[in-house]
Amino acid sequence: MSVCAADHPVLGSLAGDAEIAALFAVEAELEAMLRFEAELARAQAAEGLIPLEAAETIAASCARFRPDLAALRDGTARDGVLVPELVRQLRAAVGETHGRHLHLGATSQDVIDASFLLRVDRVLAILDDRLDGLIDRLHELEAAWCDGRLYGRTRMRRARPITWPHKLASWRAPLERQRTRLEQLRPRLLRLPWGGAVGDRAELGESAQRVADRLADALGLARSARAGHTERDGIAELASWLALLAGSLGKLGADVTILAQDEIRELEIEGAGGSSAMPGKANPVAAELLVTLARFAAVLAGGVHQSLVHENERSGAAWTLEWLLLPQLCVAAGASTRLGAQLLGSIRRPSADRGA
Repeated sequence: MSVCAADHPVLGSLAGDAEIAALFAVEAELEAMLRFEAELARAQAAEGLIPLEAAETIAASCARFRPDLAALRDGTARDGVLVPELVRQLRAAVGETHGRHLHLGATSQDVIDASFLLRVDRVLAILDDRLDGLIDRLHELEAAWCDGRLYGRTRMRRARPITWPHKLASWRAPLERQRTRLEQLRPRLLRLPWGGAVGDRAELGESAQRVADRLADALGLARSARAGHTERDGIAELASWLALLAGSLGKLGADVTILAQDEIRELEIEGAGGSSAMPGKANPVAAELLVTLARFAAVLAGGVHQSLVHENERSGAAWTLEWLLLPQLCVAAGASTRLGAQLLGSIRRPSADRGA
């Protein structure tokens, strides 16, 4: 075991997802934060709030900046967030003349929330693409197994016979609904979070909304009338969607585990896992992990829903809880899609039952 199985050099092959985990590495986090600072300066220069030369210098500094990670670690332990120390280092890199224009009208939460949204946008694109692959594969199986029949089972007992397309549709349809839900979620979630000290953008006066619109467009986020620092329903909805995705695949995994049992054998799994004690034994590893990840994601999503309760205009406690849970939840959903594709590529009808 380890503190986080997804990060473990060995266990990560089970519960991890390297492609999605890379978006939560410190390098990716800082890259997105620096992009926010550079685009904020450009937007402010376009509205005449800071000199154009200052914005160009800030953007160039952000592009080549390499932080002192040890100092960032110490600063975060002191301040509770890494942004104050990051801004201090970045101002020094920009230089005294233009450094005072950096981070103008912004607060730590703006930077951290924007960084997360920029990266989770990429996470959702990856998951959406994988969803398409899973749905396509299930359509292929429905067509290939159209003549097959198996027993329906209710309450773990044999019921009436059903067709394979009926069974496969019960795995596919929830995934299609998750894809629709994702389309609906995106505009509610991926909105510009910039708002300044208390979320009202008052530091920039009458220019604030114009700067916000420019910044949103540059970052590829939806425009917003205010930051919504404590309005975390979009984050909670994201957590719910990730858990729904993992749960839908968990249902698939649970069914395959049962159907592949020796006593039932209505499915076979090619390349199933081995046993240290019984060399001939084939364990449904991917199917079992889908069930595990579904349950794990449900637990994490419940925790993220606790972050809906913010005190007044910002909560250090509720906000920090998101940092602990959301990366793991994204990786768990990613691992589910990865394992789901692996499993759907390996299931076969038993030789005697193959009619397609």
